[in-house]
Amino acid sequence: MKIQSVLRNLALCLIAASAALSVADAAAQAKKQVKISHATAADVGNDNHMVSWIIANYINTNSDTLEARIYPANHLGEERAVVEGMQLGAGATIHIGGTAIHNNFNKRMGVCDLPFLWRNYEHYHHVIDGKVGEILAAEHEKLGLRVLGWQDSWGYRNVVTTKKEIKKPEDLKGLKIRTIQTPTYVAALNAMGANATPMAFGEVYTSLQTGVLDGFEHASAVIYTGKYYEVAKYITLTEHLFGPTVTVISKKEWDGYTDKEKQVVAAAAKLGQDVNRGLSAQRDAESMEKLKAKGMVVNPIDKSGFIKAAIPLQDQLAKSLGAEDLLKIIRETK
Repeated sequence: MKIQSVLRNLALCLIAASAALSVADAAAQAKKQVKISHATAADVGNDNHMVSWIIANYINTNSDTLEARIYPANHLGEERAVVEGMQLGAGATIHIGGTAIHNNFNKRMGVCDLPFLWRNYEHYHHVIDGKVGEILAAEHEKLGLRVLGWQDSWGYRNVVTTKKEIKKPEDLKGLKIRTIQTPTYVAALNAMGANATPMAFGEVYTSLQTGVLDGFEHASAVIYTGKYYEVAKYITLTEHLFGPTVTVISKKEWDGYTDKEKQVVAAAAKLGQDVNRGLSAQRDAESMEKLKAKGMVVNPIDKSGFIKAAIPLQDQLAKSLGAEDLLKIIRETK
């Protein structure tokens, strides 16, 4: 009888444990999945992945109902297609990437990517944390995309070439330089004398390797973490574009969150934004030194001609974007 009693108790314990596991599994399965997408390498040495990592870890630590996972290096698709899906509430939940990608959805956001526009990080912060940022965020929300944060690219964008060393402006003439698929970037590179070549970011490495491109342009942290030093030799400090980044969430997903879930996600994005900005100058300098250590040759260049030519180009592009009002605010902001 004692044996039967022990076996009965054991069976009851097993049933209870099984039920508890089933409840736990059900709770885990019931969590809302937060899919965070970006285009760059899965390395916290670049700004997009660092922000993604902070957001994901904050959400997973502070929410019982949300579960975040990062999809780096375009694992969910090329950026434009990812953002298009988010507008419909499909695919990614959150996207972190350049404002240049978002120009394709709200062309007025292209004002953030005008050549030689930003005087320094502080100038950009004062502008984007003020009226310009508020206006652009409100316009984006109407497109089904809620802005959660505005970040820095870790470094200004410079021209990177595979074989030809650029030491003076004329050396850029006719070179096929990859840039983001947006009119402002194309116009900026063409105005500098290059043959701007729009291309999806995922195709750049192979295109440099095979000679389809003569070079591309990006910030130092992305160049290093993407290992582009393996297929390119020279960096020219054109500093032609700053390339701000933005964190957006699908409005359809956001509208389905509880107030507590919204608070957690918003706090996660704010922390990611603040850490990103605090590390900007340091990470840019560190990455540039690492690229030199990998054998890349870094050359300064006289930008005075580029800067002078950029003023009327800014006016022209702002007019085509319907963003003359925003450009005026940017120029007047100290």
